[in-house]
Amino acid sequence: MDPCPFVHLIVESLALKLPLATKPAGSGVHPDPSTTPCFCTLRFKSFPSQTALLPLYTASGDSPPDSATSFTGFQLDPTILRRLSGKPTTIHVSVYTGRMGSTCGVSSGKLLGRVRVSIDLEGTESRAYVFQNGWLKLGKEPDKPAAARLHLVVRSEPDPRFVFQFGGEPECSPVVFQIQGSIRQPVFSCKFSADRNSRSRTLPLDFTNNSRGWISYLAGDKERPGRERKGWMVMIYDLSGSPVAAASMITPFVPSPGSDQVSRSNPGAWLILRPHGYTVSSWKPWGRLEAWRERGPIHGLGYSFELVTDTGLNNGIPIAEATMSIRKGGQFCIDTHMVRDSGSSSWSPIRGFVMGSTVEGEGKVSKPVVQVSVQHVKCMADAALFVALSAAIDLSMDACRLFSHKLRKELCHDQQDYSS
Repeated sequence: MDPCPFVHLIVESLALKLPLATKPAGSGVHPDPSTTPCFCTLRFKSFPSQTALLPLYTASGDSPPDSATSFTGFQLDPTILRRLSGKPTTIHVSVYTGRMGSTCGVSSGKLLGRVRVSIDLEGTESRAYVFQNGWLKLGKEPDKPAAARLHLVVRSEPDPRFVFQFGGEPECSPVVFQIQGSIRQPVFSCKFSADRNSRSRTLPLDFTNNSRGWISYLAGDKERPGRERKGWMVMIYDLSGSPVAAASMITPFVPSPGSDQVSRSNPGAWLILRPHGYTVSSWKPWGRLEAWRERGPIHGLGYSFELVTDTGLNNGIPIAEATMSIRKGGQFCIDTHMVRDSGSSSWSPIRGFVMGSTVEGEGKVSKPVVQVSVQHVKCMADAALFVALSAAIDLSMDACRLFSHKLRKELCHDQQDYSS
């Protein structure tokens, strides 16, 4: 199972050194540089521009700043790498004094200067490179001794990933392919079920060592009166037909009182499960996903995901929370993973790409594409967990659909609950 080459282009350690003579946006006396608000924008090819506040460096000398900011950077996929490899390109950084934002559509900042950093992506998929590390002068006359200066580091790191794609919508029980360029190789199959009337269909038969704790937790989830979407489950099988992961809806998606939608105060929830032990009926929770529909002028799908620890479902470790557009869909992303501190039982977050999955907007055909960082996959069963999680967030878009709207027949146990 070979990964696809990805590269993370990182722009970090940004700080600004202003001469005392620099005048900020707007009228008035020349301020102390330590109180001048500044920000910068970053542009690279066709990627969306990024904006960040700039801390000011007031110490003498040219040592690296103690206080700095970083951009989220750019994730370069194999297509971009093929297009740009061997062709020098440029990152543009524009620095402004004044406050971020705009008034009546006009930027409220005053351009202080720009810098350009040339990069060549040749070979970056196999080794790390540093393209810039230090101070650069800003302004139309950068050779002037009093010119403002920007500190930044531009570097790249290989970020290989496994890429998978559902051959159809998760509720249609599709095959899941691994993607390597133009090659599509089947690696998993899915089985979706939507039995509203049988809770046993949606729960693993055994939680092994913690069975009493899990059963007590689940027993507290009482049957709820009225409209509800419950009993959904996706089983992931390897090519031999063995189950390797599952996503099980453990808390029904129900509308909040006096409303037609699932609210944040009462979200639906999924368990992401992995086999445990030597019997097919023995499963262990790996993660817990909650989802709801955000209110507002633009409706969004809100979600939070946490890792389940051995201490129980009520003591999970949150690692992802965000909102995506109901109409346009978006990207479900985990960019934080947890490591256990040496010599203790506590956990610490480490930033870095873990997984990403595409989610189509409400009512659109969805064949999720799942990317998983190589460092988080030691075997096929590890990859299957992320595939199951991708199915759960995709199905949550349907589960959070307004209850005045009917669902497609694959999602409903009772025929009167769906529309053609």
